[in-house]
Amino acid sequence: MDPITLLVIVALVATVTAIISLVTYSKRSSTSDELVDQAPVAAPPAAGRSVGADEGTASPPAASRSSADHEASVLEEEQLPVAKPEVLAPVEPDTEQSRMQRLRSRLSGKALGRSLATIFSGDRIDASVWSDLQDSLIIADVGVESSEEIVATVRELARSAGVAAPPDLRDILRSVLIDAINPSMDRSINISRSGQEPAVVMVVGVNGTGKTTTTGKLASLLVSRDLDVLLGAADTFRAAAAEQLATWGERVGVPTVRGQESSDPASVAFEAVKAGIENEVDVVILDTAGRLHTKTSLMDELSKVKRVVEKQSPVTEVLLVIDATTGQNGLAQARIFTDAVNVTGVALTKLDGSAKGGIIIAIQRELGVPVKLVGLGEGADDLAPFEVVTFVDELIGS
Repeated sequence: MDPITLLVIVALVATVTAIISLVTYSKRSSTSDELVDQAPVAAPPAAGRSVGADEGTASPPAASRSSADHEASVLEEEQLPVAKPEVLAPVEPDTEQSRMQRLRSRLSGKALGRSLATIFSGDRIDASVWSDLQDSLIIADVGVESSEEIVATVRELARSAGVAAPPDLRDILRSVLIDAINPSMDRSINISRSGQEPAVVMVVGVNGTGKTTTTGKLASLLVSRDLDVLLGAADTFRAAAAEQLATWGERVGVPTVRGQESSDPASVAFEAVKAGIENEVDVVILDTAGRLHTKTSLMDELSKVKRVVEKQSPVTEVLLVIDATTGQNGLAQARIFTDAVNVTGVALTKLDGSAKGGIIIAIQRELGVPVKLVGLGEGADDLAPFEVVTFVDELIGS
């Protein structure tokens, strides 16, 4: 075949191929247009929702958009679950025996016990033993004078008994510490009704000691004894104090009387006791203001609350809440509050933290005020009556 004929054939094949491609493309375009015509119109976006670049360009008329938005909003509202307010179910309080077991486990391993273990591990008693023992007691917040007296007593008893080995000093120290805390002191909480009048417990202390929390825990403790309790939120100065106490009331299943923020604390306390009388409750517990104890006017205010309350019913107990981690500063607080409102007992909190616990000895030695309650945690049942022997055994690691 000559070259000219070959070129003609190639040109014809190319032409036919081009025509076939053009026909196929036209059919596809027609089908695509039909599909576009038959496609449903997209619904307009919900009100407030921005449209992205890949979501379309044109917007529907305002009237159509408003109607559609309204219908979508109604559907969304119908499908939303209704939120129910959270109701705190009262917590069943623990027995006092289980409270003490838990507190005992949390008291173990204190710094004083570890220090004494080192002191008593030697093979002979010399001057360094007595010096280290006194230093350990001072570090444990027992106080300088109390520590000197305790060491002098232990030393004399050891000499009289002919004790020569450091390990034998532990039992002597245990006995001396128990005597220093004085087990014979009355540590019961006075919650006895007087005729038709309920017992009234005032809870005092500076802010940050756990005063309101202790008030709630005390309510739980008394409920565990089958007593009817009412709470009075007389701390009207600290923000949210009344709300915090009311939450504790719901938690342990007791009512709370509260007033407006910054209202007269004595008035709130008066109304709480009045409600206690009318409802024939056994005990009214008053949470009081707790600003800095160096403010004389605040001490006068507590005295006023006590006087106003006693126009209806005698205050049977004044509990001072002390943060055990504050050490000797807690002793200064105890002095001032005792002068203002005649403190009858101490509730020592936060013993499960870095507290050393020796402040108990200092308070009772200098003020003669018994520690009645100890707290070691944030739970409603983490408050228990103070037991001298248990405390000393766990403090020194016996």
